[in-house]
Amino acid sequence: MPIRTNPLAFGDLGEKRVVDAHLDRLDTRGVSRRDFLALASAGVAAGAAAGLLGSSSVAVAAPSGKLAYLAWTSRVEFMVQASKATQAAAKAFGLGYSYLDGQIDSQRQLNQAEEQFNVGANAIILHAPDGSAVKRIAQLAEQNKAYFSNVWATLPWFTPFDASEYYALYAVPEEFSAHRGVTEVLLRTVTEKFGGGKILGVTGVPGFSTDSVRSRGRDEAFKAFPKTQLVDQLPGLFNREDSLKATQALLARHNDIVGVVAQNDDVAQGVIAALRSAGLRAGEDVLVVGADGTAEGARAIKSGVQLATSANCPAFQAGFFTAYLYDVLNGWKPRASERMLNWHSVITTQSNVDVYLKRYVDNGDVLPFDYRRMSKVAHPADWDPQGEITPLDIDVEWAGLPKPEGWTYPKAYIDAKTNGEWDAVKKEYSEHYKIPFFGPSPNA
Repeated sequence: MPIRTNPLAFGDLGEKRVVDAHLDRLDTRGVSRRDFLALASAGVAAGAAAGLLGSSSVAVAAPSGKLAYLAWTSRVEFMVQASKATQAAAKAFGLGYSYLDGQIDSQRQLNQAEEQFNVGANAIILHAPDGSAVKRIAQLAEQNKAYFSNVWATLPWFTPFDASEYYALYAVPEEFSAHRGVTEVLLRTVTEKFGGGKILGVTGVPGFSTDSVRSRGRDEAFKAFPKTQLVDQLPGLFNREDSLKATQALLARHNDIVGVVAQNDDVAQGVIAALRSAGLRAGEDVLVVGADGTAEGARAIKSGVQLATSANCPAFQAGFFTAYLYDVLNGWKPRASERMLNWHSVITTQSNVDVYLKRYVDNGDVLPFDYRRMSKVAHPADWDPQGEITPLDIDVEWAGLPKPEGWTYPKAYIDAKTNGEWDAVKKEYSEHYKIPFFGPSPNA
């Protein structure tokens, strides 16, 4: 049910036992007595103002909120690191925080979303194994007047414009060029070192939209390196254990490979383990690249067993989504071009990995971003995304994937691309990007 602001519904808020009774029904990790009283008071004031103005309802920005991160598994290092960073970002904004492990089960995530809405969460980041629950979670968000954002896996061609304003954001790294770039590093080095050769692919989850776009970027890279060939591939399901097994099966079929394109850094770690078991030296006999920029991926590059990754950075996802949700919770209205966004990775090799390690991996208690400065509400004049962000082009993101019958481009999306808004948003974010993603932490 939606949260309501009828002052009579709260009872006598001067009585401690009344407030405590309300808190007992909430997840008190995210709601203090002071915050509850402030929110209730804001609701009473808003209700009175609405009555005077003849308005049936009015949006009220809570003095604090509760953010839930629904990860599809804790078996993937990226999500564990993203959760730690999201918790830090939530703290910076005064938001309560919960992390939930979906255990690679979309129905479980749907149940978790419903539960979080029921206990007062008003902002959710969904990080799903597939897009099957996205529509229903968007509906629940609208019903509860809570904001929902989605990263990576989704239903292709289903956009926030097909739901409501409460499906606030769909955002992913720009994966096509990033994975093409990482693959190009591999193929160039293989050509220089071995004169070319056979390459294996260990992919992610079949049907996963991000897996598809990464594969397209990988395949595009081969066009410029005719002495190399992608000879086989198997899914590694984005985790180490399954990737180790997939690589072992591929090595049983091919004993003369010189490179492996892994679909993320957890997959790369499984590939490296399988190579070691087969008596092959990663970084010497076989070169391996990954994606995402996890701590283990960066350390593997430093040690020479992994050649490259695309640094999506778990902490950047954390800050970007948390600041965005904080802003919409506090009244900011995104333009159409800001409801589907890309952030851009940096290809990371031994030439620049020390910068990444110092800021994002071996940084101790130094936060890698100024999270509050990512917010347009907290820093209306000098907000800084601290990374390159551009509007998302759905024809690039979902190229080659079938459109649902009768599907048409959302009007708001087309209008934004044709009326100048798209280019204006791109220019604005570029102009506000001051603190370089690859550089020292602003908190150092």
